[in-house]
Amino acid sequence: MPTPSWQDYAELAVKRLASSGAEYGDIRIVHSTTHTIRGEDRRIASIRDSEDTGFGVRVLYHGAWGFAASSILSLEEVPRVVELAVEIAKGSASIATEKVRLAPEPVHRERVVTLVRIDPFTVPLGRKTELVLETMDRLHQQAGVVRSSAGLWMRRDRKLFASTEGSRLDFDLLASSGECTATAVHDGRFASRSFNTPHLRQGYELIEEADLPAQAPRVAREAVEKVQAPAVSAGGYDLVLDPEHLSLTMHESCGHPSELDRALGYEANYAGTSFLTTDTRGTFRYGSPQVTLVADNTEPGTLAATGYDDDGVACQKWDIVRDGVFVGYCTNREVAPKIGETRSSGSNRADSWGSVPIVRIANIGLEPGAATLDQLIAGVERGIYIEGHGSYSIDQRRYNFQFGGDAFWLIEHGRRTHMLRDVIYHGITPEFWNRCDGVADRSHRQRYGFITCGKGQPGQSGWMSHPASHARFRDIQVIRGEGRS
Repeated sequence: MPTPSWQDYAELAVKRLASSGAEYGDIRIVHSTTHTIRGEDRRIASIRDSEDTGFGVRVLYHGAWGFAASSILSLEEVPRVVELAVEIAKGSASIATEKVRLAPEPVHRERVVTLVRIDPFTVPLGRKTELVLETMDRLHQQAGVVRSSAGLWMRRDRKLFASTEGSRLDFDLLASSGECTATAVHDGRFASRSFNTPHLRQGYELIEEADLPAQAPRVAREAVEKVQAPAVSAGGYDLVLDPEHLSLTMHESCGHPSELDRALGYEANYAGTSFLTTDTRGTFRYGSPQVTLVADNTEPGTLAATGYDDDGVACQKWDIVRDGVFVGYCTNREVAPKIGETRSSGSNRADSWGSVPIVRIANIGLEPGAATLDQLIAGVERGIYIEGHGSYSIDQRRYNFQFGGDAFWLIEHGRRTHMLRDVIYHGITPEFWNRCDGVADRSHRQRYGFITCGKGQPGQSGWMSHPASHARFRDIQVIRGEGRS
């Protein structure tokens, strides 16, 4: 007897689901492969390869969900897991006070493949370890650098989605990234400076084009300058923020509050709710007229551009904030009808076969303006230019926040001068975004994002990109946060 294919397992599950009396059901079969190389202080500290395979079944029975999953893929296990999911859904239906109604979606049958020039899993291990070692060697050529690290990361997800509605979706998704960090010491104090490629759905060409060894001398030099820099003096400053830094600011202060399940209170017991409640859509001034935030899960290379989400909904593009006004949410098929939407935005994703899909942040990006970076800086009398990610905190409603960064430069009379350290700025989300008075043009746009966005119980890690150009914000309060930035 020939070995059953994934398609055979999926058809078996769908047939059992269709005969169960459920109004909807689906199966996701997933095989994930991850490869990482980590270097520390001129040596290879770890090389890790991991594989993970399994399947998850969702059932909607009389308006209530059931879910079950297994790492055993067999003709005996698939029916057992389907029956368990149905049983759980029936139990949920017996106590549910509100029935789930799914927004309609056309049937889709497609194969989605990440287009890459160099498959990172075919690159010889020696070639990758040499890159990591060379990068660290160059970091240590700078006097004052006492620690170094460098690393490469790559992931492939093969997935099959099948639903009782008739959708059949086959995925082969790839993503890659690389990074390096130098740590310097001065007068008993340590400071680090990093360079990171974005995490993107690209192949090894992303790492080669970034050229980590070529970045290393600048990273090391700036680590030494940073540790010797004066601490910031508290007060009001104009801020010019780079795209990598903005990705975190947007993620926390717009991405999470624009998840509709948060706005409806579904996340109140864990990661918070949202100040962007449903009565604010279309009227609330989130930012200045220079602020337009667009969710785009169709842009090739971005992390959430997977063709379809885990509801089998086609990825889309829509506005979150248009000309400063909040206008749209990230939704799935379950919550979209609750605000009168006739279709999901395609933002339902799970981090593995064993996780229930939930509403996740889309690829939300800040639309470019018309300025250059030099023009943004030239318009600042007293300010700070900030690059990269640092410490942060934000309240459960995503309203009050504070952010650090990876590197800071004082701006005086329209010119970037020397580095600073220990910079933390704080504010209230809509007040902060209403103080944005300039965004750089498309030539400055970069696409940074995250593969560790936490949400849900049990917790899941979401993936999304946040493209942006540099942006300027007026009169933002800065405090000294020693050891935190």
